Order: sequence, then structure tokens, then C-alpha cells
Amino acid sequence: MDQQEIGEVVDWLVQLGLDGLDEAEMVASFCRKVRSLGIELEQVAVFLDTLHPALEAQGYYWDVHDEAGTARRDFLRLQAADNLHQWRSSPFHYMLENALGELRVLLSDGEEQPFDILNDLRLAGHSDYFVQVHRLGNGNIIGDVDNLFSRWSTKRTGGFSEADLDCLRRTVPALALAIKSAALRRIAGSLAEVYLGRDAANRVLRGRIERGKVDSIQTVLWFSDMRNYTSLSEKLHGSDLIAMLGGYAEAIISAVHSAGGDVLKLIGDGTLAIFNDTDPQQAASASLNAWRDLAQRVETLNLERQEKGLATTTVHVGLHVGEVFYGNIGSDERLDFTVIGPAVNEASRIVATSRKLNRPLLISQELLELLTAMEAATFEDLGSFRLRGVQRKKRLHAPRHP
Repeated sequence: MDQQEIGEVVDWLVQLGLDGLDEAEMVASFCRKVRSLGIELEQVAVFLDTLHPALEAQGYYWDVHDEAGTARRDFLRLQAADNLHQWRSSPFHYMLENALGELRVLLSDGEEQPFDILNDLRLAGHSDYFVQVHRLGNGNIIGDVDNLFSRWSTKRTGGFSEADLDCLRRTVPALALAIKSAALRRIAGSLAEVYLGRDAANRVLRGRIERGKVDSIQTVLWFSDMRNYTSLSEKLHGSDLIAMLGGYAEAIISAVHSAGGDVLKLIGDGTLAIFNDTDPQQAASASLNAWRDLAQRVETLNLERQEKGLATTTVHVGLHVGEVFYGNIGSDERLDFTVIGPAVNEASRIVATSRKLNRPLLISQELLELLTAMEAATFEDLGSFRLRGVQRKKRLHAPRHP
């Protein structure tokens, strides 16, 4: 490959980054591109850390015999011990410890290698192994996204030529830059979803960021909180309380998301969510599905905690439907993408009433009227209640006792 062709590959990679191609497709496209220009790549892997509550890093694997393209592997924080072991026994860790930017190992001599991956590739018939580390920042790193690691191997007799290696040295930095661009875009999206909720994040990333810019929507509102949270917070150690909150919050959020809802706020032990289906009846049914799912998740969680001798609780839920304003509330320095309006206050008072009545679920008359006859028949009328801060009494309903 001559210098003009290398320059054309670099320009092409820059365009891939500008076009917003995802990381997996970039890796696959690059591998196919350089193979078409004469470099006999057999297997490639690219790794970089990420910034995500559940993920430590992501890897992209390409093999010339895999027609499916590039496979992505997520390295989970829950598997941090295994990830650390793999990392410390890898050529990448060795390179960082020894301040190496690249490493080449010829595998055709048949000698035992110090890293498992090298022995695996040698036994699979690979003749050459080339590794590069590219720094992704200099004091302005986001999270741990500080390096991009890549490994390239071939089965070509004699290994990579010097021209092959020169091409990789010249072009992979452009690939790293394009992947970094896609990774940062992915990080922005995932962080926005985690901290704002899926629908709110989608709206913000589409440009809905102007202060005071709100939409009037008719939506089903979910308010939930934990039973006896105040007394539990006084009894439990801080770390135990945080772990407990995390367990029940995960059950709530998972149930809401599985049913198609969006969690907007976590307020101590409380959760505010919406079900914003274009069909109000579908939204109402979805909210009930989420509550049933939550009941099963909490039952399972409580059994697990009881076996460990840990404190347990239950979750109260209030469901309501009404018109709310949905959008950016706050100042230019601090905005919150949320819902406001009388219906939101009413929903929070409904869940407060559920605690007083010791009922796991209360729904408003307005929500009941959206249910099918079969769904509505499973509820009993508890009468009208005066809710704090609400002028008119609200008729509330609860699931019939089995």
C-alpha cells in the first residue's frame, strides 16, 4: 500500500467518524478496507473503557471468517474482579506498565509465549501479532476513557510486512479518533438516559434544552415509595441503607421500564414515573402491568434479603392520570426535565394515602375509567378522600383482596 492509498484510508476514516457510524461497524469496515488493499488481517480486537454505571469497558472483535461482522462484548462492573484479572494478565497491561506504544510478537517460531492470547493465536495458526495503544486525552479525559487498545494478527507466511505495519501505524490513529467520537456520543446518550430517564434523555439530545420550553401532555403518573423508610433510615448503617435503597429502586425501575414507562425522578425512597403511550388505555394498562411485575420483584427481593438476615420492606404505589407540563424547569445554570402540574401533586398524595391505609396500590377514579371492564372489576371502591393540598376530594380504588 503506497502513501497515497494510506492517505485515502485516513480521509475515509475521518468521514466515517463524521457520518456517526457506530464503533462495531467502524471496526468491521476498516478491516474489510485494509484487506482489500492487501493486508491479510485474520483477527482484530479493539478495547476502550467507558463511563456507565453498569459497564467498565467495551471490546469489539472482528474475525475474517465471521460473516456476522464485529461482535461487541461488554465488561460489566459486577464482574470487576474477573475483568481486573484479565486486564493484569494481558499484553495491554504489560505495555502500559512499560510505557510502550506498540508491541509486535512473531508467532511462527513456535515458542511458548508469556500471554495466553498469544498462545491461543499461535495454536490457531496465526503468524504475527501487533498491538497498539493510543492515548485519548491529555488532562481532559472523561471518566476512565483514556486509552484505545487494539490488536491485529495475521496468518500470512512470515507475518506482517514492514509496509503492513507502516499502514497500521498511520491509519489506526484515525480509526481511534473516529471510535472515540462514537464512544463519546454513546456515553452522552447513556448518561442522559440514566440521569434523566429514557424519554427525557431522547428529547434533550434532540435539542429540547431551552429553559421554560414545555409540552402539555395527558399521561399516566406513577408515584411510589418504600414503607417505613424513615424508621429504617434511623436503624440501618448508611452503607446498608444505600444498598437497600438500590435493591428496591432497581426493582421499581426495572418494572416500570419493562412495561414501557419512563422514570423521571428518584427522590429519596420515592420514584416518579410516567406512562406516555399515545393510547391512554394502553398507558393505564401498562402502569398496572408494571405494578404487578413490581410485586413479584419485591417478593423475590425480600426472600433474598431474608435469607441473608437483612431488613425488608414493601413498596406503595399511587397511580393517577391527568394533564401535566413536561419539559425544562429551572435556571440556565441548573435545569430539570420533569413534569409539573396539579395532577403530579395529586399522584403524590394518592401514594401517601396508600401508606395510611396500608394498601400496596391505590388508583384514582380517572385512571379506573381508562381500564377495561375486566381490569376495573379487580378493584374495589374505597370512597372519597381529602388529599392534602387538593381542593376536591378524590375517589380512590384498591385491588380487591384475594
